Amino acid sequence: MYIKRREFLKMGSLVSASMMLPNFLKALEIDNSLQNRPNILVVLQFTGGNDGLNTIIPTRNDIYFRERSQIGIKNSLRLNDEAGINPNLGFFKKLYEQGELAVLNNVGYPNPDKSHFRSMDIWHSASRSDEYLETGWLGRYLDEACYDCPHPTQALEVDDMLSLALKGKNNKAFAFKEPRKLYQLSQENYLKTLAQQHDHEEETVSYLYSTLGSTINNADYIFDKSKTKATADSYPNSGLGKEFKTISSLIKSDINTRVYYLSIGSFDTHVNQNDRQGKLFQEINEAVKAFVADLKKHDLFKNVLLMTFSEFGRRVAQNASNGTDHGTANQLFFISGGLKKQGMLNALPDLRNLHEGDLIYTEDFRKVYATVLKNWLQADSNKILGWKNGLYDFV
Repeated sequence: MYIKRREFLKMGSLVSASMMLPNFLKALEIDNSLQNRPNILVVLQFTGGNDGLNTIIPTRNDIYFRERSQIGIKNSLRLNDEAGINPNLGFFKKLYEQGELAVLNNVGYPNPDKSHFRSMDIWHSASRSDEYLETGWLGRYLDEACYDCPHPTQALEVDDMLSLALKGKNNKAFAFKEPRKLYQLSQENYLKTLAQQHDHEEETVSYLYSTLGSTINNADYIFDKSKTKATADSYPNSGLGKEFKTISSLIKSDINTRVYYLSIGSFDTHVNQNDRQGKLFQEINEAVKAFVADLKKHDLFKNVLLMTFSEFGRRVAQNASNGTDHGTANQLFFISGGLKKQGMLNALPDLRNLHEGDLIYTEDFRKVYATVLKNWLQADSNKILGWKNGLYDFV
């Protein structure tokens, strides 16, 4: 069967839509007795390397203000005697005060890589910095948890392309911006015929067509579930606001999805950082505010854990362009209605103890992943990650 280039590219667009601590950390422990439905994990990726030091601000640290004389945040919102939060994250401060937000500082990995692509691959695959894996930590979760699912929709990414994090050896998440558009595209007769009739001996091409077939077979299921509990609640008219609204509708349906993944960026703020970061934080703040209100209204907030991360932080000192350059360790946010402890889970980064101007990590991100997999998603974290260095008690 001969495929014209235009037709192949059209098919490819559809395929891309489917591929896609120590005791002090008891702080994030979830009250599982409250549950009457499966736990849901929502991962929000801050793409581009968010500056953690201007997110959670060390308000009483002279080194911070000396090294950031132009971009240091002086009007942060107070969290405690030592720390404030970026003024564009006012709702996060409210979550903090209500016991619904926790912060884990100084998260990273040994021998950090400052390349966006490589460091993101490390975070996505949960690999060592000298190890290259072709599957992601949530993709391997899918291989483990959904080997016999009638609908392989245990994980969904709200994006045009699927991230490595959600690619397993045998199962992959579905990626799409809007369920309706995915469904409409999947109903085109040409694509249906192509998926049903084409057979190819070449492994890569055969995989492409099998993925196309899987998308067509499940697009209607995703679209149908998105309509059953469509939210009438108000969300911001931003990209992120629309994506959280889609996720909320699916969470309220009886779809089998346990993991949702979305991203925002770019946080690569080498120039005029405060303006760019501030605008991104405003969009995040308003979208998360609407999402949490929607979940609370339907008594679902205690069953949802929203986790944020970025591939690395930024250097301690500002650069000559009122920005910051690629750094290392960073903080993770955890938001849920079932946190037993809240707030700042560990110490702020030590700005007196740096490695060539960069923060030295104290918490390994793979330990966070292992904890989320085992305690929140009830999966075999040891099998999925090969992590044997203990777990945190935050879920």
